[in-house]
Amino acid sequence: MRLAEAWRVALDALRANRLRSVLTMLGVVIGVAAVVALVAIGTGTKQQIEQQVEGLGSNLLIVVPGRLEAGAAPSVSTLSLDDVDAVGRVVGDRSRVAVTIASGETVRAGSREAFASMQGVLETTPSVFVRRLDRGSYLTRSDVNTARRVAVLGAGVAGQLFGDRDPIGRQVTIGGVRFRVIGTFEPLGQSLGVDRDSEVHVPVTAAQRLLGTDRVDALAIRAPDRERITKLSSNVVATLTQRHPGTDFSAVTQEQILGVLGDILGVLTGVLAAIAGISLLVGGVGVSNIMLVSVRERTREIGLRKAVGARPRDIGLQFLLEAVLLTTIGGVLGMALGITAALLVDRLSPVPAAVTWWSLALAFGVSAAVGIVFGVVPAQRAGRLDPVEALRTE
Repeated sequence: MRLAEAWRVALDALRANRLRSVLTMLGVVIGVAAVVALVAIGTGTKQQIEQQVEGLGSNLLIVVPGRLEAGAAPSVSTLSLDDVDAVGRVVGDRSRVAVTIASGETVRAGSREAFASMQGVLETTPSVFVRRLDRGSYLTRSDVNTARRVAVLGAGVAGQLFGDRDPIGRQVTIGGVRFRVIGTFEPLGQSLGVDRDSEVHVPVTAAQRLLGTDRVDALAIRAPDRERITKLSSNVVATLTQRHPGTDFSAVTQEQILGVLGDILGVLTGVLAAIAGISLLVGGVGVSNIMLVSVRERTREIGLRKAVGARPRDIGLQFLLEAVLLTTIGGVLGMALGITAALLVDRLSPVPAAVTWWSLALAFGVSAAVGIVFGVVPAQRAGRLDPVEALRTE
């Protein structure tokens, strides 16, 4: 039997039992759609987090006290502003070094208030991290040196406190202390689970005075290029360890953060795909069951074909093609449904989704493989039928 004729006969057999064919394909359709949609959600989440990490800036090096290891106890920071000059000498440019001391505070303006993350920072923050102003100006070296009570508001805080009014030059109260607003940030939204629009930047010296401390929580350094970031990391940690004997320091780069997050999200995406693949397995069992029923119903037809010269492999190929046709059509419909579901999730919900070519190829390949694997047994059973016994079957 020619292959083209075998495909035509397979199509005719499926058309003869339309409802049964549709119900059989339904399991494959759902399985493939689930694989495509869940992999798209996992991939979209991974891409979004990578963009957020990269959006913080380029060639970043974050230095914190303590060890960044599972089970390691948190360390009280011993870093201070004196360490900034020492690290600046190692880097070769103090403007590449930023610090932060953070505290959650209620910010008030008249009768309005908003809870915000107060960030005590240096004037170097915009040159280390990517952060753009919407209006006004940022902190200056003079503001830091004199602990001037000035603030730059995040877009969310500015909106809650002042609405459509221009906040520049107005007063806000942070922890009972008045600060003058000198600028506002462009809207940034969520980044790594943190609402960046709820931040308020003030001079680190003013934040230390407000909190009654002389420490800083962490250092951030923008390396000149990626090639020197590893050596720079070692030199900075060695300098800080020498200045603070008995205290451990850890340095982490953007690549390391992306690597860890990528591994975690990659495993998560794989787990989601595996869970969705279970429905494909169930659909394959359904295909095998229906094909066995089809062999039983068409026993006389098989006997007649063998009587007129059809070989066992021709009969087996016929039923195998029917099984593959069921799963491939179901795979194509499932891909279309999965792509539609992923696009709807991406557009109508905060969950990101990104359809990739490899997920479509994988889903289609698996659906075709399911047809082959689960169609082999019914095909072999049909091919082994004795033509005389088959013709006697009522």
